[in-house]
Amino acid sequence: MSTIKGFSKLSRTDKIAWLAKHFLTSNPLDIAREFASFMHTNSETQRLFDGISENTLTNFYMPYGVAPNFVINGRTYVVPMVIEESSVVAAAASGAKFWSERGGFHAEVVSTTKVGHVHFQWRGDSDKLFTFFSDIKDILILEVSHLTQNMEARGGGLKNIELIDCTHLEPEYYQLKATFETCDAMGANFINSVLEEFARTLEEEAKVYPEFSGAEKKIEVVMSILSNYTPESVVKAWVECPVEELGSFPEADLDAQAFAKKFRTAVNIANVDVSRATTHNKGIFNGVDAVVLATGNDFRAIEACGHAYAARDGQYRSLSKVSIIDGIFRFEIELPLAVGTVGGLTRLHPLSKRSLEMLGNPGAKELMKIMASVGLAQNFAAVKALVTSGIQKGHMKMHLTNILRHFNATDLEIENALQYFADKTVSFSGVREYLVKVRG
Repeated sequence: MSTIKGFSKLSRTDKIAWLAKHFLTSNPLDIAREFASFMHTNSETQRLFDGISENTLTNFYMPYGVAPNFVINGRTYVVPMVIEESSVVAAAASGAKFWSERGGFHAEVVSTTKVGHVHFQWRGDSDKLFTFFSDIKDILILEVSHLTQNMEARGGGLKNIELIDCTHLEPEYYQLKATFETCDAMGANFINSVLEEFARTLEEEAKVYPEFSGAEKKIEVVMSILSNYTPESVVKAWVECPVEELGSFPEADLDAQAFAKKFRTAVNIANVDVSRATTHNKGIFNGVDAVVLATGNDFRAIEACGHAYAARDGQYRSLSKVSIIDGIFRFEIELPLAVGTVGGLTRLHPLSKRSLEMLGNPGAKELMKIMASVGLAQNFAAVKALVTSGIQKGHMKMHLTNILRHFNATDLEIENALQYFADKTVSFSGVREYLVKVRG
């Protein structure tokens, strides 16, 4: 089949018809009905969704749930979470309830600085380039003042610019590094606009700089782009209590002291073994990403940054850590988070707006604290399960309904199966055998 041209200009109906003809084997009318069934009944809302992305055919729904009992810095939250993994919301809620009875979560924002770069090549003596930069620094700042003034009025803006020699990494390679404060906005568009203006000014000023001659007058900009690695936009969250207040875990024959030590060992393993660290941190992002999605933020950027941060010393490690000092159990996390509560989808998507309302319409810093606390709660619940009952017991109980739906179980069969498996191990084959038996 030849490449299609002008696909984006086709109507929704024509797009679906083309797809059905060339790439799907089902009846075209069935395909059209299926896609239509997921369209929003409110035409204005659907028009909004259509405009968010490109070549939109329908909507792909994800479960929207809440985790109650999150006490963070003395305030109680009900946290919205969007995720398809059945046990995540339950685990977050479990961790929140456990710590709500032991002082709750504590969180603080360490810093909120974001960064972007103009990557460029230049041929000449680096000392001359640094002199050039020093001479035009004020011009660079002045030339972006029309872009930064609104952000400055809100307390943010451009914080600093510096020239970095990267020729030891790549021949003739330099960076103009800029740092920003974007207040309650994630700030990607703002940062990129400033960087592109910097790039233009660099090129123009080099052409007329009297100390440059020949090839020196040409700065070749490779790209201008913010970095999603934000190690200076960091939040910390922690929980702590006397070891004896952790309680006992008879299902694993562990008293509070033994549990605390086993828990610490499990987290320490994630700090030294990359195989375990990867799964350990994935569990943290189960919680973080669910809140990121619910509030209309960018989970891909946050994941990329978090995993890079976990490897900042050259080895990929756990993002959380445990200490037991003077009888006090302390579990904490440090996360780089670049989030916004204004701009983007945060105020455009109707459920993102509702999520922020549910959280008390927080600013970006408060949202960072909430996300970090949810990630820590998720991590605590997962490690607690691993060192006591095992991860599958709770996970498969939550997954039971999904398995039953896979076998087209009726509502009555689901109700009876939930009772039957209440004290039994859940497995795919076990559910199948149960249904075969009850169906005769």
